[in-house]
Amino acid sequence: MDRVTCMAAFAKVVETGGFSAAARALDMSPSMVSNCVRSLEDRLGVRLLNRSTRRTSLTEVGARYHERALRILADLDDTERAAQAQQSIPRGRLRLNASIAMPPLLAAVIAEFVARYPDVSVTMSMTDRVADLVEARFDLAVSHMPVGASSFIARRLTSYQFAVCGSADYFAARGVPKDPSDLSTHNCLTYSHSAWGNDWHFSWSGREQTIPVAGNLRANSANALRSAAVHGQGLVMLPTFLVAEDLRSGRLKRVLGDFSQADHVVSAIYPHRHQISATVRSFLDLLIRHFRTAPQQAEPTSRAA
Repeated sequence: MDRVTCMAAFAKVVETGGFSAAARALDMSPSMVSNCVRSLEDRLGVRLLNRSTRRTSLTEVGARYHERALRILADLDDTERAAQAQQSIPRGRLRLNASIAMPPLLAAVIAEFVARYPDVSVTMSMTDRVADLVEARFDLAVSHMPVGASSFIARRLTSYQFAVCGSADYFAARGVPKDPSDLSTHNCLTYSHSAWGNDWHFSWSGREQTIPVAGNLRANSANALRSAAVHGQGLVMLPTFLVAEDLRSGRLKRVLGDFSQADHVVSAIYPHRHQISATVRSFLDLLIRHFRTAPQQAEPTSRAA
């Protein structure tokens, strides 16, 4: 029999003074309570209770065992209450995995989250692949990478497109591409972790076009590429949310916007649908509300002259 159940049955017999009373209190049969106590005694090799037709009493060993059993049961109750509180009130550490490009989208949400729930802290690790959340012990991931076949739950948050951008100085020196095919004569700064390699993809009027590009900078940091473009080094193709402020300020201008691209999805990914902790659930709810009400991440009409 389950040791904790038997320990609880034994403690209830001592508390109520008999097997029948304990059985009624625990909603068990008297024989089951008796079997629980006998199972403990057989396991320990000692007698815990003296039994008679009228009463039961603790043996000397039983009294010491009872004292310790009460402490163990109380600790178990405290542990369960703590777990239930964790399930209902956000607290503790949220272990978050995010694509390398995601922090600009997440910063406001994380700041609001920890302001709302001061007992929560966030540990964020960034990778450009969908991490194994269980193996790496992440509570939640926010990624623009395809999840593929997975047992994880993926919740769509928002979508974005890629924008081809450059600075006014670059366009003054090198000219403005009017067609994707013009990129062959431009210095295109490329992302080394791109699933497309050195190809940039465009589509219009139902046609798809893949353009091989090349340039004098290849980096595994989208922000490094963005900074290089702001300084006039070349053209970049980056998610609109990464260049939104640069487009609004005029540091960058968007080109080839008439050659639209497919929407790419940002998803929240977590390993379990049921019994999700209050911390994860509250952060996920905040993410969903934020992206539902967030303004456009970039101004789609920003164009180079």
